[in-house]
Amino acid sequence: MAVEKSSDSLCFFVNGRKVTEENADPETMLVSFLREKLRLTGTKVSCGGGGCGACTVMVSRYDPLSRTVQHFSANACLLPVCQLAGAAVTTVEGVGSTKTRLHPVQERLAKAHGSQCGFCSPGMVMSMYTLLRNQAAPSMERIREALGGNLCRCTGYRPIIDSCRTFTQESQCCQGNGGVGCCMNAEETPGGEPSTPRLFPTEDLLPLDPTQDLIFPPELMRVALTEPQQTRWFRGERVAWVSPVSLEELVLLKSTHPQAPLVLGNTTLGPEMKFRGVVHPLVISPSRVAPLFEITHTPQGVWVGAGLSLTQVQMVLGARVEALPQEKTELYRSLLHQLRALAGQQIRNVASLGGNIVSALPNSDLNPVLAAGGCRLRVASDAGGSREVPLDQDFFRGFRTTLLGAADVLVAVFVPETRPGEFVRAFRQAPRKENALATVTTGMRVVLGPGAVVRDVQLYYGGVGPCTLRAARTGQALLGRPWGEAMLQEAYSVLLEEVVLPPGAVGGKVGFRRSLTLSLLFKFYLEVQQALALMSTTPEGVQSTTQQGVQSTTQQGVQSTTPEGVPERELSAIRPLPCCIQPGQQGFQEVSGSQSEQDAVGRPVMHRSAPAQATGEAVYVDDTPPPQGELFLALVTSTRPHASILGVDVSAALRLPGVLDMVTHADIPGRKARSFMGYEEELLADKEVSCVGQLVCGVLADSRDRARRGAAAVRVRYQDLPDPVFTVEDAVQRESFFLPRRRIERGDVCKGLETADHVHSGELRLGGQEHFYMEPQSVLVVPVGEETEFHVYVSSQAPTITQEAVAETLGVPSNRVTCHVKRLGGAFGGKVTKTSILAAITAVAAWKTGRAVRCILERGEDMLITGARHPVLGRYQVGFMEDGRITAADLQYYANAGNTVDESTLVVEKMVLHMDNAYNIPNLRGRAVACRTNLPSNTAFRGFGVPQAAAVVESMITDVALCLGRPAHQIREVNMYRGPSVTHYGMRFDPENLWRCWEEVKGRVGLGPRLEALRSFNQDHRWRKRGAALIPIKYGVAFSEAFLNQAAALVHVYKDGSVLVSHGGAEMGQGIHTKMQQVVSRELGVPSSKVYVSETSTASVPNSCPSAASFGTDANGMAVRDACQKLYKRLEPIRTKNPKGSWDSWTRAAFLEKISLSATGFFRGPDCYMDWEKMEGQPYSYFTYGACYSEVELDCLTGDYRTLRTDIVVDVGQSINPSIDIGQVEGAFLQGLGLYTLEQLSFSPGGLLYSRGPSQYKIPAVCDVPLSFNVHLLPDSHNPHAIYSSKGIGEPVLFLGSSVFYAIKDAVSAARAESGLGGAFPLDSPATPERACLACATPFSQRVPVSEPGSFTPWALNI
Repeated sequence: MAVEKSSDSLCFFVNGRKVTEENADPETMLVSFLREKLRLTGTKVSCGGGGCGACTVMVSRYDPLSRTVQHFSANACLLPVCQLAGAAVTTVEGVGSTKTRLHPVQERLAKAHGSQCGFCSPGMVMSMYTLLRNQAAPSMERIREALGGNLCRCTGYRPIIDSCRTFTQESQCCQGNGGVGCCMNAEETPGGEPSTPRLFPTEDLLPLDPTQDLIFPPELMRVALTEPQQTRWFRGERVAWVSPVSLEELVLLKSTHPQAPLVLGNTTLGPEMKFRGVVHPLVISPSRVAPLFEITHTPQGVWVGAGLSLTQVQMVLGARVEALPQEKTELYRSLLHQLRALAGQQIRNVASLGGNIVSALPNSDLNPVLAAGGCRLRVASDAGGSREVPLDQDFFRGFRTTLLGAADVLVAVFVPETRPGEFVRAFRQAPRKENALATVTTGMRVVLGPGAVVRDVQLYYGGVGPCTLRAARTGQALLGRPWGEAMLQEAYSVLLEEVVLPPGAVGGKVGFRRSLTLSLLFKFYLEVQQALALMSTTPEGVQSTTQQGVQSTTQQGVQSTTPEGVPERELSAIRPLPCCIQPGQQGFQEVSGSQSEQDAVGRPVMHRSAPAQATGEAVYVDDTPPPQGELFLALVTSTRPHASILGVDVSAALRLPGVLDMVTHADIPGRKARSFMGYEEELLADKEVSCVGQLVCGVLADSRDRARRGAAAVRVRYQDLPDPVFTVEDAVQRESFFLPRRRIERGDVCKGLETADHVHSGELRLGGQEHFYMEPQSVLVVPVGEETEFHVYVSSQAPTITQEAVAETLGVPSNRVTCHVKRLGGAFGGKVTKTSILAAITAVAAWKTGRAVRCILERGEDMLITGARHPVLGRYQVGFMEDGRITAADLQYYANAGNTVDESTLVVEKMVLHMDNAYNIPNLRGRAVACRTNLPSNTAFRGFGVPQAAAVVESMITDVALCLGRPAHQIREVNMYRGPSVTHYGMRFDPENLWRCWEEVKGRVGLGPRLEALRSFNQDHRWRKRGAALIPIKYGVAFSEAFLNQAAALVHVYKDGSVLVSHGGAEMGQGIHTKMQQVVSRELGVPSSKVYVSETSTASVPNSCPSAASFGTDANGMAVRDACQKLYKRLEPIRTKNPKGSWDSWTRAAFLEKISLSATGFFRGPDCYMDWEKMEGQPYSYFTYGACYSEVELDCLTGDYRTLRTDIVVDVGQSINPSIDIGQVEGAFLQGLGLYTLEQLSFSPGGLLYSRGPSQYKIPAVCDVPLSFNVHLLPDSHNPHAIYSSKGIGEPVLFLGSSVFYAIKDAVSAARAESGLGGAFPLDSPATPERACLACATPFSQRVPVSEPGSFTPWALNI
């Protein structure tokens, strides 16, 4: 072994250029190196933990044995730069550029409208690019796999998938998903058109030309082939890295440094070091130790090197499945089944098999299968040499511990072939269909003898204890028994006694997890039962696909008597859910043929920044080059929910290298608190904290890593205060509210209830929702250096609010503070109030030090600090007649506001304003209140209370339908507004377009036949149910506070005819700058290419209002139009003199004639108002209408579901840009789908947010897109209240995601009927697999005893 020495040189290539690093730090990840050292900022940092794909790059290595170059995608945030010796890295900058040539992937993503905010776009490009480097014409399944590790919060994924679909030649049909009707006959469906305009043409796309790609550096090939390998050492500030070259050297290193971890993929150690502060003085990288990567085939099975990546393991096992008879590959196919859903492609490409085993996660996907399959491990150590260890129940000793010693090295894993009569299956259930840590996993193996008698059985579970668990007693009870129903019933009883979880077990979901142990055993039983039946009845070679995509054919060795086949109705338990994503329809009205070609209004124009976003050239706050002497700010947050601060000890932090200063409450020179809605919110806590995550102080250092270490070293002493409030029930009991409460009532509710045929009471609890904008909160404050002037570069929806906050905090006039907003990587309401506070604190740091200060929150602290959508408890009492007409309704909303008021009182106002949704209820009362609790303050989120309010109303409607035993859509139709109408607060409107949307959706889906087909499906399938829901929306657009509806703009025309536009709207993916270009194009009669929007700046347009309330285009578009009309009028004399002149000649002539070519525009906005005393007003300018049909298929045994189809029709008036509007519809819908079915915030009993990153908090991914996703904009609609007769669209459709929730509830209702249960039943939002499964009330969930609430401390609060 080489002796320890100083650092070696690190050599690798980036985008074809050689990089030599003399002082590589083992703690430096590739993403930091790229962005900070090489200034390649196209690779983004979003989650920092490998869960979102924004940092995806392609890594290429040369294999000297096969003499081939291997390309794979990887998360740069988890890839240590020290691991890259001899590698070639390709980033998005190396793929293509707007300055030279776009790569076809980049071009198609942009042209297909697959880039909105753009922060995820480079990662999407790199995932697809890597796939194409390996396979030029991939299948849709490979595309879906490649994108499975990438998240997008804006687009809804459909346009991204469509852009990638152009690279495949596959023909797909919805019949593969068990569709009703056929997608190929879409034009023949009722209400359809023979042809529709396309959002993007595919005829002129750049062809894929592999010869244009970067070649693998020949120098690296030569090094790999000729230069002898030597041990490498790298030493950093705190950590040393050693990379040995032989197994003997590795074993010696481990015996000398037994506590030093082995690192290959860094997918476990990396997050531990980054997020938990774990430090290892020495890290060993065995990536060049050949025995760890060897594959050895034997007659009994295959030895797989422990260092192989999971992707490589997939390839090895896949090859064995192809080469061997099916009876020998039961275990291989089960492992492949688990690997397909394990993490994203980027993680599978680097995570090693050995690392997956020895990390011994309690919910490991692979360990239960490996153990059940009888796998063995080859282990090497300095003391014992090489030995084999069985991977069984004795291998797992406890939480993340195994019997391996600290000095042991796992070298290889033996995966045996199966024998005749041996059956192996694996199952998993996870919060999201793919790329999610499992809730429960299983590996099950049985060996059957003659007469199907059980000779051996191994049942292993993950997720039901501190480590992988063998159900030994259950297995023992099965031995010697014939495989049949009697055996199974006894197994259930034994298993329930054997696998026990305490009611407060870590991870929660106790009843669900215990139910899964039974239902997954049932699935295994059916799989084997069906295989046995096929063995006795199926001719050789005829195959049957079951749950795992496993082909079952005749085996030899199980003879004579075999059980009967599984009844067709029961087979639904093991049939896979549909998963093939079909091309959807996007319908919009084409512009008139008489419209000028250069008039861009109404055309599906590409997002103006899409090419720059797809190439990584688009600049976000953290991409801004560092100013001289820049410092980094890290924040210290409270660890107590309600406590007095006794002292803050910063001494340890200030002793750390690079830590320079602190920022505390006492350092603030101006106002130390911000006023919101009459309440004060401290910028930094002084004497008391009121939630976990409240800001206490900040640490300044010369690097972001050092600042974070300094923040972790600060010690705050607390004294807890009594009785923190966490839930709305606690708040109601203690009358802990933010005032005012809001109430609206019309008619006589009491009388309406008395005269009703039926009265029903119910409630709906809706959880909160994290914004999960891809770009975290980001601020850069740069002191100008004179007269207390500051430039603030910030990711904010409200630059003026940020400007005011900074000015007030520093005690300077607003004219000394200029806020610059280039673009935001998503916002959704979450970058207004908290952003202004973060900017103010950062500005204090810049003021105190006189240096530029950058503050970029990590994903976990962003989620902890900034709050979310308000959790709401909605209660209702409804009176209704036998025909479904609702006579009266009384609704009460309790919103969990958190520890400060923020915008909560405005949110509850909007709840009662929208509590009617689309229904004319003659006697209606609604009350809403914001509850003050000791959780982080919640804030605005897309929809601003409407998604919660309307969902409660729809729950009430659904309950009425269930009580009457009628379809819910009929109850909706009976109660919807008809003809000229008046809302419950006295605003007049015409619901004609609401009904047009409703009827068009019904016609497009063929509602009657579809519902009949659903009923037939449910009769034929015991364990799989389909459900459907048709939901309307009536959404008020504009701010109810009239002053917020104003807007201003500044338009410059230069002598060359180019136009520069400034306005008050912030570009955050919604395409407002693109639409402003279109407005200018029409008003000035110039092509869009002449119009440029640089940024939103308080120096150009003062006193702007937040970009929110779906009113940005309405207000700013009118202001831009006003400015353009002024300019056009000024040019009238010039045009009169030279009517045949060009635009450029007119602008030059105007300058010579001293005509001003700069104009401001202003829009006063509608005078909206609401009189809460009189309970009447006109709080909105108009309504946006829509309707949505969704259909789901639900696995009643696990709660997993697929959205088979979604059809949306939305009234957007005359769309200014159909591609942007349809993109907003799709993105909002999928965000709503996440809210109502998937996304779940979890808080500890002490108020700590558990779900602080994509590994714990799941937003929709590609796997959640409706398999048939169709969006149509209502034609021939007009709106006199907005520019060019358009309508606001950003928020309204989010609520339509609830159609999936109510479709799930419809499917659950069908499942409950199987158990003899009928009528209304509760189902809270989100309808997670846990809630859906338990609500189905299957025999398995009913077997599990329920602990009495209050008899234990739950793992998580029920917020």
